[in-house]
Amino acid sequence: MKKALSLSIILCFSTISPGARAQQTKSATAAPAPAAQSPTQKSVETYLRHLYAFGQDVLLVVGPPKESPVEGLLETNIDLTVGDNKQVVKFDVSKDGQYLFRGELSDMTRDPLAENRAKIQMNDAPSIGDPRAAVTLVEYSDFECPVCRSLHDVVRGMLPNYAGKVRLVFKDFPLEQLHPWARTAAIAGRCAYQQDSNAFWKLYDFIYDNQEIISAANAWTKMMDYAEQSGLDAAAFKRCMASPEAGAAVNASRANGQQLDVNSTPTVFVNGRRIEGADPHLLQQYINYELAQQKSGKSADKK
Repeated sequence: MKKALSLSIILCFSTISPGARAQQTKSATAAPAPAAQSPTQKSVETYLRHLYAFGQDVLLVVGPPKESPVEGLLETNIDLTVGDNKQVVKFDVSKDGQYLFRGELSDMTRDPLAENRAKIQMNDAPSIGDPRAAVTLVEYSDFECPVCRSLHDVVRGMLPNYAGKVRLVFKDFPLEQLHPWARTAAIAGRCAYQQDSNAFWKLYDFIYDNQEIISAANAWTKMMDYAEQSGLDAAAFKRCMASPEAGAAVNASRANGQQLDVNSTPTVFVNGRRIEGADPHLLQQYINYELAQQKSGKSADKK
């Protein structure tokens, strides 16, 4: 993994283990200068700078506090920029300005995963497995990302154990500022999918299996080679690679990920439940939980 600074680690917000940590997005532009701050905004900025020893080289912008669903609490977004790396983190602050905390606010009267499932667009995405499978894995991934390759290996070894029970859907989320050939590979994947949906998965394997020998200089040639080895029509594939339609499809996939607050790869949704990184134990835990829940539900229906 490249040495991109993980701002979530700086703020002690991440619990992802180092070996499975997802690759973070990278922003090349600094956040705009903040407008006049309220006393609460100033207090939050002062407190965080003191707590985490952020000097003036760290741009920390506290957004205007707004009402939250909980009485007595306000919520604010904090933009943190260190060099080329940026992250937006939501905090809650008491109305009297005394207490600050970050946590997941949940309405226990609603399905916590329904909103994610509703936002995921799968109508024009490569998929493998029974469309009626009890569990759907939706993978937002980057072909150049080393952790995504680890996830690829994990999933490839795991899926045969869940034949007929798990469906995998692939969504492009190239981190172009971190990975110079990721977009070329994403476009190649789209072109493979458009020509032959089954061939996409052959290309998918070729790219991840050969990730270490692909570079920005040879990516186009490698994609053409892997397309031919996947049984695709080379001339049609080449035309597609140069077409705006394939690039637009990649853009649409990435935009869909952003609607779900995807900012690192790989990010996987297991029936709407989010995983960042490539932890095989957590992935298996989520799959087994969903299968058990559905089995229990069916049993209850029969009683």
